Amino acid sequence: MDSAAKKANSLVVTDNVVASISSVLSTIKEVGIEVVGENETVVMTQVTASRQLPMESSSLDVVLSIFNKSALLNEQWLEEFLRVLRPGGTIIAHISVGNEQTDQSKSSLERKLVIAGYLESQVIQLKSLLLPNERQSVTIKAKKPSWTIGSSFSIKRSTKVLPKIQIDDDSDLIDEDSLLTEEDLKKPQLPVVGDCEVGSTRKACKNCTCGRAEEEVKAVKIGLTDEQLNNPQSACGSCGLGDAFRCGGCPYRGLPPFKKGEKVALPGNFLVSDF
Repeated sequence: MDSAAKKANSLVVTDNVVASISSVLSTIKEVGIEVVGENETVVMTQVTASRQLPMESSSLDVVLSIFNKSALLNEQWLEEFLRVLRPGGTIIAHISVGNEQTDQSKSSLERKLVIAGYLESQVIQLKSLLLPNERQSVTIKAKKPSWTIGSSFSIKRSTKVLPKIQIDDDSDLIDEDSLLTEEDLKKPQLPVVGDCEVGSTRKACKNCTCGRAEEEVKAVKIGLTDEQLNNPQSACGSCGLGDAFRCGGCPYRGLPPFKKGEKVALPGNFLVSDF
């Protein structure tokens, strides 16, 4: 690497035979960058293919590329320019295009710059870069990111502060005991345990006090008298229709259907099997 390349802070790459230093400095000034001296600018002419530049990484402030053939400004050149530019450095890409390809060339060049890693791409008009016999051209300015590729930094997490809830100790509280009534405070009475002697039939004893004797009396089925069998009557009108129509306390349950006033008798085949 020669001494001129080490001291340079701007680079001009073009496929033209010559490049005017005064035009280059005017272009850099027109963009808004501080004017650099002639001794701080390296000019490379008649460039036909991409190659590694004789500069250290992150050593230049400005790179100006001027190509009459837009195909020469490929991805390899843009990546190499990105390497030699300092973080925040500027690239000015100028290409000549046909009359009907201006918009297409702008979109294509902007896309190449974004893919290569440049930021803030902007189409500009520079009078100082107009070449002789040049009918249409596209000039785009972009910047190298100000951070180093692959660098990392910690992100401070914002902690959400929850509002404090103030508890009023003097607030009215309901006494739970006040919700109980006198009936709730009474001691529940346990059911009376039967005092009858437990035998195989479990019948009520003579001195029954637990109520078993009363239950047995209720359970005794009322028998039918001769009058009820010979002249059956029905207050509800359903007793003679059969068990399907009789109530639960009907005295004629279990007997065959009968007509009112006729004797209730079992049929002759009552005990004969149906099978």
